[in-house]
Amino acid sequence: MSRAVGAAFEIVPAIDLLGGRCVRLEQGDYARATCYREDPGEQAAEFVAHPIPRLHVVDLDGARGGSPANLDAIRRIARVAGAARVPLQLGGGIRSLAAIEAALALGVDRVVLGTAALRDPALLARACREHPGRVVVGIDARAGRVAVEGWLETTATSAAELARRAADAGAAAIVHTDIARDGMLSGPNLEATAELAAVCAVPVLAAGGIGSEADLERARAFSARGVAGVIVGRALYTGAIDIRRALGAPACC
Repeated sequence: MSRAVGAAFEIVPAIDLLGGRCVRLEQGDYARATCYREDPGEQAAEFVAHPIPRLHVVDLDGARGGSPANLDAIRRIARVAGAARVPLQLGGGIRSLAAIEAALALGVDRVVLGTAALRDPALLARACREHPGRVVVGIDARAGRVAVEGWLETTATSAAELARRAADAGAAAIVHTDIARDGMLSGPNLEATAELAAVCAVPVLAAGGIGSEADLERARAFSARGVAGVIVGRALYTGAIDIRRALGAPACC
């Protein structure tokens, strides 16, 4: 049931917002946040200067609080991405149709539903129906179980079950994050991501743990098992991964 082999493998940079700044957490722990940029708009400008397929943004305050919180920063990022014609994907605290429509009105190309995708299947179905191709489901998991409320609560629902529901509802894609790997640069859980791809017919991207260019090569090898791409965060900020080389872009100047 996985996606067709041969589709372009995506390497997607991530910007996580906390208190208006660009940060990365370790294993989803808000107390273990490292700030990498005070101005997320500047960070977005650095990313969109490269031929990236899209930019992935997470409002961490919104995810924890239940409604979007970093709107000024999101607007700045949206302006930068829009000027470069790079699609922007936004998640974190988007739990109502009004929040979805407000995000799209900012210039966001796709919204990511996490907590709402699990707890409000009617909203997920309606959002997919009214905004086809623009709703992504974020499946954040601990030991294969879905975590919600900004990763603060782990549920009894399996990641595979939510993946099936998301595909049935019409989600455009799934982002699978192994929370234990997130921000740790220890390598992604590609087996678990491939298992999700095997039970649904939509693209599934891996997030959490990408720490080196060797990890990217391993992830590309999993495209044969339906892994559509990866979302990369901390490794880009530390320099462990060179974005130009990872994208296969020629050297400039």
